[in-house]
Amino acid sequence: MSTKASSLIVQRSAERYHGDHGWLSTYHSFSFADYFDPNNSNWGALRVFNEDRVLAGKGFGTHPHRDMEIITYVIDGELEHRDSMGNHGVVKPGGIQYLSAGTGITHSEFNHSKDTDVHFVQMWVLPRSPGLKPNYGQRQFERPDRLNNWLTVASGQTDIIAPVAILQDASMHVARLEDGDVTYRYGEGRFGFIFVATGDVEINGEKLNAGDSVRVHGIETVTVKGHGELVLWDVPGLPA
Repeated sequence: MSTKASSLIVQRSAERYHGDHGWLSTYHSFSFADYFDPNNSNWGALRVFNEDRVLAGKGFGTHPHRDMEIITYVIDGELEHRDSMGNHGVVKPGGIQYLSAGTGITHSEFNHSKDTDVHFVQMWVLPRSPGLKPNYGQRQFERPDRLNNWLTVASGQTDIIAPVAILQDASMHVARLEDGDVTYRYGEGRFGFIFVATGDVEINGEKLNAGDSVRVHGIETVTVKGHGELVLWDVPGLPA
């Protein structure tokens, strides 16, 4: 990663950890599973940002989580979910699934298709406190909802209304740029993370391609121009 005095840190796609498990191709922006870097464990309350591609008919078997806010955003294909609370659903492109693991939950995630891969990003945010009640939900959004516009899909910030409520003072936004531009303003002391899922864009003059991301701190206004699918987080810092 390259660091600039303006507190905009660029992580190129190739700088991420990459794991190829045959059925799964995964890229980790932060320490996760077999990848550990004590200097890259989180960005504020954002703890995990993984980009995954899963082969047709394959997936993650039943496994546990606790004390984490987990959101999965599907870029292409269909992702199927089952959990220990009896929830079952399929998330399509532009949709999210939300899992508040709380005191503990087990779930599985599989590629719903028998013919095509599924491409998604999974993100974990530390909750405001441990031991909360588990919860699951999913929402579908269409391309016009986010076309050349930041669409707020999830938030726990008191001043932001969102379709999905998360248990942290954080918010997630997505945008689909079609040769347009979008601007986002961060509050004082906030941590920002913007990921380019597809396409080619320019963020505050920095050119980025698919798989690249920027980490923002101490910058109030961020402007993105170009063409592609974007994911943005606005999160608090962690207590000292």
